[in-house]
Amino acid sequence: MATFFGEVVVAPSRAGVDDEEETREETPEDREIRRELEKKREVDILWTLKSGVSTESSADEPFVCSKFIVAIGRNAAAFLSSFILDSVCWEVVGVVKLWNEWCRTSSTTNVLPTDSFCLFYRLISDPTVLLCQCSCYVAEDQQFQWLEKVFGRMQKEGLQVTILSTCPVADYKTQESTLTLPAPFLKALKTKEFKEQVCCPLLEQPNIVRDLPAA
Repeated sequence: MATFFGEVVVAPSRAGVDDEEETREETPEDREIRRELEKKREVDILWTLKSGVSTESSADEPFVCSKFIVAIGRNAAAFLSSFILDSVCWEVVGVVKLWNEWCRTSSTTNVLPTDSFCLFYRLISDPTVLLCQCSCYVAEDQQFQWLEKVFGRMQKEGLQVTILSTCPVADYKTQESTLTLPAPFLKALKTKEFKEQVCCPLLEQPNIVRDLPAA
């Protein structure tokens, strides 16, 4: 149970697990299969922040980032494409490679929009401003990897992070009729560290944010 509004919680579930399956010992073959799956599901971040050379994210020192805007989901990514990235002011500086049930990125991914559905852009006039356009599905077991490897490259001091995501109006919980609501509309959640004025009304309880945006 959440102790405050906005906390990320995971509900326990025993669905599909019986006593026999729970007590069955793992065989060497099972361990090998599990290791291979875990290796295949690893999230790799490739950056080209220096001299256009791709490097693994764990190999370099953290870089300075003042503002990091992340658009998660096809609608949010399309918003960035239409209203922000439709200019020559941005350059591609990174790409995510991952594999799961709903996403198959190439094992030979170069930093090209045609090869990936999760790209990082840098503002040419201010290299400390980064955007991430993530229209691919990041599975629950890959979300921590994604966060660790992306934010592990950034200096945290003075960093402002903005997350853009969407959900169906039918999922919005309100006492009003959803038929009378304007669509689309914008709501916000913020941390206590954010001291600036919020550009839209705050999200009301008991609405929640799920998956990678919540993480």
